[in-house]
Amino acid sequence: MDSNALRILHIDDDDALARLVARALGRSGYVVENINDAGAGLQRIAAGGIDAVILDHYLASGTGLGMLTQLSQIPDAPPVVYVTGSSETSIAVEAMKTGAADYVHKSVGDDFLPLLTKAIDQAVAKAQLGRAKEKAEQEVRAARDRAELLLAEVNHRVANSLALTASLVRMQASAVADPTARDALNETQARISAIAQLHRRLYTSDDVRTVELDSYIAILVRELDSSMRAAGQGRATRLDLASFSMPTDRAVSVGMIVTELLTNAYKYAYPAHAEGEIRVKLELAGESGAILSIEDDGIGWNGKGKPKGTGLGTRIVQAMATNLGSEIAYGDGRNGTRAEIRINVTPAAH
Repeated sequence: MDSNALRILHIDDDDALARLVARALGRSGYVVENINDAGAGLQRIAAGGIDAVILDHYLASGTGLGMLTQLSQIPDAPPVVYVTGSSETSIAVEAMKTGAADYVHKSVGDDFLPLLTKAIDQAVAKAQLGRAKEKAEQEVRAARDRAELLLAEVNHRVANSLALTASLVRMQASAVADPTARDALNETQARISAIAQLHRRLYTSDDVRTVELDSYIAILVRELDSSMRAAGQGRATRLDLASFSMPTDRAVSVGMIVTELLTNAYKYAYPAHAEGEIRVKLELAGESGAILSIEDDGIGWNGKGKPKGTGLGTRIVQAMATNLGSEIAYGDGRNGTRAEIRINVTPAAH
C-alpha cells in the first residue's frame, strides 16, 4: 500500500456497495476505509488522515445530514460527497446547503461508480487547491508582517539618528557667536526635526503607508513653537486642522513646507516685540484633497520680490511644492501674509 495514497472514508451500512466503491476508487489510487456508523465516522475524521468522505444519506443511526452539520463545525474538515438512492431533489439541495462538496445519486446503473470517482477526484482537488491557497495567503501575511516590523524598526532607527543629528546641530548653534550662522543652524535643526518626526510617526503607526497629516502638523507646530520660544521668537499659534491622511512619501514634503512657512512667520511676520498670532489651517477640498494655509496679521508679503533672509526657505518651499505637483499661492499681503497650497492624495497628472 502506498503510504502517500489519499485516504477516503466511506460511511455506509451497505457492505456489498462498500466493497465495490473500495475497488473502484482503488483503481484511481485511493485507499478506502469503510465505517457504517455516523458517530464512529466522526471519531475517525477527528483522528486525522482522511482526505475526503463519501457519506450515504440513509444510515442505521439516521440520515447523513446530521453528520454534515457536525462536520461543518470542524475546522479544516475533509470534503464530503453526499450519496443517496432517493430521487427527492430536496435531499441533494439540503446536503449542498449543509456543506457537501458534491452530490451523487446512487443507482444500479453502470454510471454510479464512475460518477462517484469523478466527484471524489474533484472534491479532493478542490480541497487541495483551497489548502494551497490558504497556505500561500498565510505566507503572504507572514511576509507582510515581517516587512512591516522591519520597516518600523528602520523608521525607529532613522528617527533616532535624525534626532541625534538635530541635537548636534542645536549644540553647534548654541556655540556659534555669529547671529546669522546661529539662525541658519537653528533652521537646519528644525528641518531635520521635521523629517525625524515623520519617521517617529511611522514606527508608532499601524499603517506605514500613510500619515495622519493633521496629527503630524500639530506635532511639528508644537515642536517648532517650543524651539522658537527658546530662541526668544515665540508667537501665539492657532490650529484648525481637518482629519486628512496621505501617503508617507508625500507627507514629508508637506512637513518641510509647514516648517519653512511657520519659521518665516515667527521671524518676519511682526515687528520686534509686537503682539500677533499665526494661524495654521488644514481644510478638506474634494474627495482626495486638502488646502493647507499659514497666515498672520503682520506686515504682509505677497510672495513677490526679494524675500527676507537668505531666501533658502522660500526655495525649499517651492521645491517641496513641486514634489507635490502643486504650487504655493500667496495673498495680496495687505492685511498680513497668507500662503496656501493644495494637497492631493496622489500626484496631479501632467
